[in-house]
Amino acid sequence: MSADTPAPRLPSRWALACGWLALAALVFTLLVLAYTGPAYRAEWIDVRTALFTLLRWAAWGSIACIVLGLIATLWNIHSGSRRMAVLGAVVLVVGAALTVNFLSWQRTARSVPPIHDITTDTLDPPAFVDVVPLRVDARNPPEYPGDEVAVRQREAYPDLQPIRVAASPAAVFEAASAVVERKRWTLVAEVPAEGRIEATDSTFYFGFQDDVVIRIRPDGEGSVVDIRSKSRVGMSDVGTNARRIRDFRDALLARVPAHED
Repeated sequence: MSADTPAPRLPSRWALACGWLALAALVFTLLVLAYTGPAYRAEWIDVRTALFTLLRWAAWGSIACIVLGLIATLWNIHSGSRRMAVLGAVVLVVGAALTVNFLSWQRTARSVPPIHDITTDTLDPPAFVDVVPLRVDARNPPEYPGDEVAVRQREAYPDLQPIRVAASPAAVFEAASAVVERKRWTLVAEVPAEGRIEATDSTFYFGFQDDVVIRIRPDGEGSVVDIRSKSRVGMSDVGTNARRIRDFRDALLARVPAHED
């Protein structure tokens, strides 16, 4: 090498350290997320610890990933390692995706009322029967909470109405049973004579158990179907029960024709 040839510039130690710190923040955040849901399902932690401690840590961790990832990317492009710059960019992108997910969840939670018992018939909601023994230790009792919740539901979910279909109760019962099976809800009871189906569904991440009762009754030449979905724990369901009812309604109407008024 000639004496006039400049020595290659070494990456900045601090830039590299920032990259490794960004990676550590990402690993921490992902580990918290990987632990929280399974730990709650295994009953190692309670719901408050899961929601208000660990998920809060994960949310702050995702923000740290954005900040550190951005700094690490820019710093290492300028005076560090290009490989570390790429790593910083990955941390930035993943952190941003996680943060958007947390913000979306928070926005949804704030946009819906803090209720957890949703039904298509707020005046005469379907009653749980065979599910009741399964809710002995549940924080939320099986009884419908009353007019205040009904008013809040009607304001928040005006589209949730009795489902009127142009098919016999027997045909609708068969179709509803097929929908329950297709959605892989845990069947609790089927009582064709009463037009009643009861089942339990679990949320994906935390495994929160929500109970469902479906009621099918004659309605002129067709049938009217009502469904109620209720969480066992928590004050707010963050819209989960309403989404479940809509999904059931759409799946049922794909199998039996709606009644034309």
